[in-house]
Amino acid sequence: MLDRRLIREQPEVVRKALRDRGSDFDLDALIALEARRRDLLSVEGLKARKNELSKQIGSVIQGGGSAEDLKAEVADLSGQIAAMEAELVEVEAQFEAQMLQIPNVPKAEVPVGADEEANVVVKTWGEPRRLGFEARGHWEVGEALGILSFEYAARIAGGRFACDVGLGARLERALINLMLDTHTRKHGYTEIFPPFLASEAALVGTGNLPKFEEDLFKTREGYYLIPTAEVPLTNLHHGQILEGEDLPLYYTAYTPCFRSEAGAAGRENRGLIRLHQFHKIELMKFVRPEQADEELEKLTRNAETILEMLDLPHRRLALCTGDMGFGSAQTFDLEVWMPGMDSWVEISSCSQYGDFQARRCGTRYRPEPGARPEFVHTMNGSGLACGRTMAAILENYQQESGSVVIPEVLRPYMGGVAEILPQ
Repeated sequence: MLDRRLIREQPEVVRKALRDRGSDFDLDALIALEARRRDLLSVEGLKARKNELSKQIGSVIQGGGSAEDLKAEVADLSGQIAAMEAELVEVEAQFEAQMLQIPNVPKAEVPVGADEEANVVVKTWGEPRRLGFEARGHWEVGEALGILSFEYAARIAGGRFACDVGLGARLERALINLMLDTHTRKHGYTEIFPPFLASEAALVGTGNLPKFEEDLFKTREGYYLIPTAEVPLTNLHHGQILEGEDLPLYYTAYTPCFRSEAGAAGRENRGLIRLHQFHKIELMKFVRPEQADEELEKLTRNAETILEMLDLPHRRLALCTGDMGFGSAQTFDLEVWMPGMDSWVEISSCSQYGDFQARRCGTRYRPEPGARPEFVHTMNGSGLACGRTMAAILENYQQESGSVVIPEVLRPYMGGVAEILPQ
């Protein structure tokens, strides 16, 4: 959520941000609501006048005089106050609803552009693998090895689900443990094992609601299945005031993630790339505003480290204004090379939000002991998406014989298995 003062005092900043994002949000309507809300706040002056007149009526009556004119004025004021208070409640509700729909303002250094074509490659690590034979997609490799089954999943839940089988299940579990061990033991994150259901307030806090409700799975009790561990981690300190000396705070979590989005038709949706349920390791930080840029770089490097440990060629992109998420002020995507798909595929998205989420969650901090609380800054990123990482291994480490070599760093987590052989 944006600061009301920014909309009131610097509307052109917000207008430019909306234009750069390609957003059709009606800022003029929001400004008009804010102006009407401020007008209606004059009701407090009418209340003061009514109280003053009420006191005068008492004095007049005690003195034996007639207070009918004063009573008539009080009655008129009461009607005005009631009408204005009712309209103020309505205008406040409309204003708050609109505030939840307006996207974040991008940082000045974010490239301006309409779509992914304007994203900027910041750096590349490793050379895209050319295998020397016709590379197969990971779905073909996995099913041929008997370690992936979309048929099993379809029997259970239908399309856009997958089952890991045998060494496939062990491989994804190995990736989860490698990532958690690395982020907790080497990068300083505290591991959280959170609920996989969240309240409406928690989803509003992260910016998933109300704008993206159609992408979520909802239970009959009113809970939502989390689309990412960003939701529970960002809400760990919902409504709290943190101490500045304790910042930055680092959290990581493994969770399944649930998304109802159908996605665009096409090859990218084959296999493990876009599912209704997938597994991910999330990295999340609460930081002081002045720490944000440095901490986002560290967080992005933490995610890149996993790809380097697995020796998977990848690159970092600075997303443009038109391709960033709703709540993001700046985003770097990591894309891994997929030889079977002959393309780069997103495997992590690392974003900072400024105080956008903190305002929605009511999470603040004291810069100094006893100081007035200010809104904390938040950021998060995938460290990494486990299914996509597994897909990248199957494609990059496939052999012409049909087997898949296990990256050395994973072998201790695989019980020493160095290669998955055809059955």
